[in-house]
Amino acid sequence: MTIRVLIVDDHPMVTDGIQAILETYDDINVVGTLNNGQEAVDRISTLAPDVVLLDLNMPGLSGLNATEMILEVRPETRILILSMHDSPEYISTALSHGAKGYVLKDVPTDEIRTAIDTVMAGQEYLCTGAQGSLQPKTSDGREPLTSREQTVLLELAQGHSNKEVANRLNISVRTVETHRNNIKRKLGISSTAGLTRYAMEHGVLQGTGI
Repeated sequence: MTIRVLIVDDHPMVTDGIQAILETYDDINVVGTLNNGQEAVDRISTLAPDVVLLDLNMPGLSGLNATEMILEVRPETRILILSMHDSPEYISTALSHGAKGYVLKDVPTDEIRTAIDTVMAGQEYLCTGAQGSLQPKTSDGREPLTSREQTVLLELAQGHSNKEVANRLNISVRTVETHRNNIKRKLGISSTAGLTRYAMEHGVLQGTGI
């Protein structure tokens, strides 16, 4: 099976270098190299990649927002984040936005191939420099919410529907549903009433007049 790969990075030396590496493999087809996240979102359906190697920091649409938007259009695509940052916050945030892996730009060339094979097999991949750097659990053992998830939780706790939240935050209803499901999973809560109660008990609603 040929693996279709799209490379998205605003540094031509990076895209050209990775493309040259990947084109040495007979079973990998580089379907395109783009230099910004918005172009990747706009062309994701046409290019139909199996894996997107996506820079985290790009002008305009960030890699995190591009990840969410790409997965809205083509949820079967696997996103591998490319980054110079190895901090736990960057890594955990990327994974929470839907990325399947995280690769530092200074990894050996064969590790990029390993990352592609791993996510194609349905598993998450963290490069050697990023292993063990996932966001730690909170004191009660729960996975912490991202800032965006906290915002969505506040909106939901105020009684807004998914559609209303989407309009207020200028995101799609599907993205709201994804955040909602992630919030419920992380907090171990199955109902909207439970989310509201959690928000009240943990001060999420302080200062909102509720």
